[in-house]
Amino acid sequence: MPVDLSILDLAQVGRSETVASSFAASVDLAQRAEQWGYSRIWYAEHHNMATIASSAPAVLVAHVAAHTSTIRLGAGGVMLPNHAPLTIAEQFGTLAELHPGRIDLGLGRAPGSDQKTFAALRRTIADAERFPQDVLELQGYLTGQSRVDGVAATPGTGTDVPLYILGSSLFGAQVAAALGLPYAFASHFAPQALTDAVALYRREFRPSAALAEPYVIAGVGVIADDDAERAAAQLHAAKRARVNALFKRERTFTDEECDAVLTMPPGQQIEQMMTYCGVGTPGQVRDYLDWFAGHADADELILASFAPDREVWRNTFAHLAPQAAPVG
Repeated sequence: MPVDLSILDLAQVGRSETVASSFAASVDLAQRAEQWGYSRIWYAEHHNMATIASSAPAVLVAHVAAHTSTIRLGAGGVMLPNHAPLTIAEQFGTLAELHPGRIDLGLGRAPGSDQKTFAALRRTIADAERFPQDVLELQGYLTGQSRVDGVAATPGTGTDVPLYILGSSLFGAQVAAALGLPYAFASHFAPQALTDAVALYRREFRPSAALAEPYVIAGVGVIADDDAERAAAQLHAAKRARVNALFKRERTFTDEECDAVLTMPPGQQIEQMMTYCGVGTPGQVRDYLDWFAGHADADELILASFAPDREVWRNTFAHLAPQAAPVG
C-alpha cells in the first residue's frame, strides 16, 4: 500500500456475544495488529447502541494498552461536546503518562448518539457549538499552556497528546485547517462530502506548532476473504444488521424483513453509508484500497471491517496487513 494503514475497532457485540467477549476480541486483534505492522487502532465513542461497546474510549484504550507494547492507540473519536475539556485532558494525559508515545486523541463534534441520549448525558446544542473553542482549551491543557487562568491538567500538562479532528462534513475540515491539526474523515459511514471536505482542508490548512503540512486520514469499510462469495455474503449480513440498528423498534427484524427494507427508500440510506467499502478476495480489496487512497487524497487509511462473523472480521485485517500475517 502507498499509504499507512490503521484500524478502527468498533468494539462490535455480535448476536451470540457478550460485551466481555467483544473486549477480549479487541485485545486479541490489537496484539495481532501490533505484529502485522498497522500504525494505530482507534475506538469510537458511541452511546445507547446495543451492538457497539466503545462508549468509554479512554477506559478501553487503557485496557488494550496494558495488553500491548508498541502499537498506537486512541479515540476515533471522543465526542467532545459530551465532556468538559479538562476531564478529557486528564483522562488522556493519564494514558500518555502510562504509555508514553502511544496515545492519540481524535475529537468529534457529533453527540455519538440520538437526541434522548444526548439529553441523558446532560448535553445541549450549545455544547456542540463551542467545539472549536473546546478543542483549543483542551490543547492548552495538554501543551502546558492553559487558557483557563489558574487551572492545569494533572495528569495531562506537557504530555502533548496528538490531537486529530474528526468530521463527516465541511465544518470539521474548516476547524482542522484553521487550527493546523490532522483531519480524519468518516467516509466509512458518511461518504457524501469526502472529496469536498479533503480539498477544503488541504486548501485552507494553516501550519501550526502541531503540524507543518496537512495530513488526511480516511475511513473505509473492508471485508476480505479467500472466498469472494463469502465476503459478499458478509457484506449483505452487515447491511441486515444495520437495518436492525437503525430502524427496529420493539422487536428485531427477520432476515426477510431486513431484505425488504433494503429495497425501500430507508434502505437506500444504508447503501449510501456503505459507498466506500472494499469487498472480495484480499487482492481485490488491496486494489480497491489503492484506488480509494488516491480518490480520497489520503495520507493514511483507517480500516473498519464490516464483517459480522468474528473469524472473517479478524482475518480481514490479517489479509490486508502491511506485513505478512498468518490467517486463521
